[in-house]
This record gives sequence, C-alpha cells and structure tokens, in this order.
Amino acid sequence: MSLPVFVHPGPFGGGPVTLSGPEGRHAVSVKRIVAGEQILLIDGHGTHATVTVTATRGKDELTGEVEEWGVDKQPRPRVTVVQALPKAERSELAVDLATQAGADAIVPWQAERCVAKWTGPKAAKGVAKWEAAAAAAAKQSRRTRIPEIHEPLTTGQVAEFIAGRTALVLHEESATPLREIDLDVDELVLIVGPEGGIGADELARLGATTVKLGPEVLRTASAAMVALSAIGVLTDRW
Repeated sequence: MSLPVFVHPGPFGGGPVTLSGPEGRHAVSVKRIVAGEQILLIDGHGTHATVTVTATRGKDELTGEVEEWGVDKQPRPRVTVVQALPKAERSELAVDLATQAGADAIVPWQAERCVAKWTGPKAAKGVAKWEAAAAAAAKQSRRTRIPEIHEPLTTGQVAEFIAGRTALVLHEESATPLREIDLDVDELVLIVGPEGGIGADELARLGATTVKLGPEVLRTASAAMVALSAIGVLTDRW
C-alpha cells in the first residue's frame, strides 16, 4: 500500500523533521496518522523523504525521523501545458487530469473563444484554485513534483511564450498525427484549445505546429491528459 503523501518545504537530511500547518492538520486530524506509521514527504520539486512518525502534538503537528530520501530525475522532455480556460465546472478538472498525467507546468490561456473570463480579482483567484488542484492531484498520484501554475496569458502572450520552443497545438483538423512528431527535445509546449475550438486567425497568430491525437474529438478538460499519456509512451518519460 502506498504511503500517504504530504507537502513539506524540506530540506530532508538526516535527523528529525516536523510537519505542521495545513499539511500537519491534514495528517493528524484528517488522516489520523499516529506514532509508528510511515508517511512520504515531498517538497514539490522532486525531493522526497520516507519518514517514520515518532509523535503528534495537538491537531496539526507531527514529528518523525527521516528513514531515506532522494531526488527524482526531471522527465524529458519537460512538458508545459497551455490550457485554454474551461468552463467553471471543468476548470480544476483539467488541471487535476493534466497533473495526474505528468504535466510539469500549466499556463492558463485566455483564448478568444473561451466562455470563462479571468479578469481583475478573478485571475488571482483562478490561479490559486489551479495551484490547489495541482497540489492535491500531485499528492493523490504520488508525484514528487507539483506543476508550476503560471499567470494567465492572452493569445499574443502565448505566442511570445512559445517563441523558440517546440510547441504543438492539439487540433482536430490537423493531418499530422502526434506519432510523426520528433519528440527528442528537452522542452515541449502542448497547447489545448477551448470548447469552441481555435479559430484560423488565432491559430495563425500562435504559429505552432498542429497535431491530431486520434479520430475522436476530446473535451478540453481531458485533452492534455490524453496527449501527455501518448507523449509518455513515445518518449522516455514513462
């Protein structure tokens, strides 16, 4: 059985370690971790430690001894998902699924056909929700790296962001299957459009290569997960 995972800033050298705050409360009060049990601590950047709990205090703190620790290798290629803003009910689901499938970073994209609009205070609130969704999904899927959530970008800003990088747009009208793309690169940007699709003008402004995953048209919330799975098989990521 997998060990329960909690986020800790580290470092994880020899000796005791203390988990407190919201993560400590989740461990002690929700998961009801007690002395003698083992947990897995991650710093969100690849470092992890197996810890034997020695004591708990109150409702939100535990201490333990680090049994072993290490750093997971960064997958290659590193994949950044540029995700067009889904409707509210699918927004955090898109982040959850992309995180489970291994996204290394996620960029919210205010595409022209997005129904959802992140303006003013909604942008900061949206980023915070995506960060929470990414952290929860990373722990659930036993990842040691939590995807970085960027600030939302417009189409023009996305074009600037991908300049000089290998960038692929998932597009149902593309004649090029993903398997024909050279994925032997250090970094890859995967662009997922909105529910209404990407218009021809907007696609031209992005200037990225279009690819097709398969015969089915995928929902915007699940497209990144499917693409990441295919990339995992076609490269050394998996």
